[in-house]
Amino acid sequence: MRYEETKRLSNREFKRLVGVQRLTFNEIVKVLQDAASHRETRGCYKKLCLEDQALVCLMYWREYRTYFHIANDWQVSEATVCRTVHWVENILVNSGRFRLGGKKSLLTASQKPKTVAMDVTESPIERPKYGQKRFFSGKQKRHTLKSQFVIDLETLQVICVVNGSVRRHDFKLFIHSKVRFHPDTESLEDSGYQGIAKFHANSPIPRKKPRRGKLTLEDKQFNRGLARRRVAVEHVNRRLKIFRIFSQRYRNRRKRFGLRCHLIAGVYNYDIQNAC
Repeated sequence: MRYEETKRLSNREFKRLVGVQRLTFNEIVKVLQDAASHRETRGCYKKLCLEDQALVCLMYWREYRTYFHIANDWQVSEATVCRTVHWVENILVNSGRFRLGGKKSLLTASQKPKTVAMDVTESPIERPKYGQKRFFSGKQKRHTLKSQFVIDLETLQVICVVNGSVRRHDFKLFIHSKVRFHPDTESLEDSGYQGIAKFHANSPIPRKKPRRGKLTLEDKQFNRGLARRRVAVEHVNRRLKIFRIFSQRYRNRRKRFGLRCHLIAGVYNYDIQNAC
């Protein structure tokens, strides 16, 4: 479906198609136009306009079909689709328009969020040829990549993302990422972050059942209340995994996974910030 054909779709149908609102799509096209105005025109005429190039990239993230199938739909070569996706991703990253707040914003007094939630999600990958143990997840029973998200519970925006090896425990990934919170910020974690109180005192975690004992009614109510507050981070994970490049088995090179993870999180932030 070319860009001209998408104009007949409603706003809801357009978001179902590409994963973002029209306002966000128009901002992406504007960034591409600014970059294209400074680019030297060489070679043959481009078969895809800037709107179509942005649409190809977004539909690649959204559907995660192979370059072969997308190329046949758009009547171009596989190499053209690959170059288009990479060019759009590089331009959006270098523009800084969809950049995350980052770890430093968590410690800045003027930008510090009131309440955050931290969680780790795993994206399946193809079985590596070498070093399989490094990427094998005992929980998922397959090879995956870990992504640690820190989310502002008031705005539901992603503040920072840290990618790491599956063999590293969630708490070890937190230590290695060097993510730290302002003393006034409340951080909500699950039971995988036992020991985080040494780094941040204002970090409630679920209370564990004592050995050969039972949880009290007060402990159960505390865990239930904490889960209700933390459930927003699971909703954000679901919204990010609307882009099937995260939810399906990742077929591309792993070194570009982090770039796409940060970029899609930045596009998601812009999309919910300007939601109608």
